[in-house]
Amino acid sequence: LMVWLRRCTHYLFIVVVAVNSTLLTINAGDYIFYTDWAWTSFTVFSISQTLMLAVGATYYLTFTGVPGTATYYGLIMTVYTWVAKGAWFALGYPYDFIVTPIWLPSAMLLDLAYWATKKSKHSLILFGGVLVGMSLPLFNMVNLITVADPLETAFKYPRPTLPPYMTPIEPQVGKFYNSPVALGAGAGAVLSVTFTALGCKLNTWTYRWMAA
Repeated sequence: LMVWLRRCTHYLFIVVVAVNSTLLTINAGDYIFYTDWAWTSFTVFSISQTLMLAVGATYYLTFTGVPGTATYYGLIMTVYTWVAKGAWFALGYPYDFIVTPIWLPSAMLLDLAYWATKKSKHSLILFGGVLVGMSLPLFNMVNLITVADPLETAFKYPRPTLPPYMTPIEPQVGKFYNSPVALGAGAGAVLSVTFTALGCKLNTWTYRWMAA
C-alpha cells in the first residue's frame, strides 16, 4: 500500500507543482508589454521565475533522487508555456514577438550540481541555487533581445488584457534600466539558495505526510 501511495503521490505532486509553476509564470515572458518599465519588470520577473523553477525542480529532483529530473521538470514548464503563448499567436501577435521564458539551461545546471556533488542536498542548495539564480536572467535576456522591433510591435498590438490607462504611451527610463541582468542575477544568486532549500524541505514534508 505504501509503495502505491508514494508512487501516486509522486505523480500527483509533480503535475500539481509543474502546472502551478507554469500558471504563476505564464506572463513572466511578457516584459516587452510593459514598455514603460520593461527592465524593472524583467528584474522582478527574473526572481519570480527563479523561485518557481528552483522550488519545483529541486523538489522533483530530490524526490526521485535521479539527476536529470530537474531538466525534465523545466521541459514540462516550457512545453506548458509554449501552449499558453499560442494564445497570443492566435490573437494575431507576430511569432517573433512572443517570448517564452528559458528555464532549461538553468534546470540542467541544477541537475549538474546534484550529480557532480554525489547527490549532496547541501551542495545542491548552495551550488545549484547560485547557478540557477545567476544563469536564468542571462539566458532570458538573450531570449528577449531576439524580439524584433519590440517597442514598435508593442504599440502596434496593445495588450488586450491591459486596461486603457495601463497601455504604454511613451517609453520611460525605468529604475533598473542600467543593468537588469546584473540586478536579476545578483538577487537571484542570493534568493535562489533559499528557494532551493524550500524545494528540499517540501520533499521532506511530502515523505512525512505519506509515512503518517
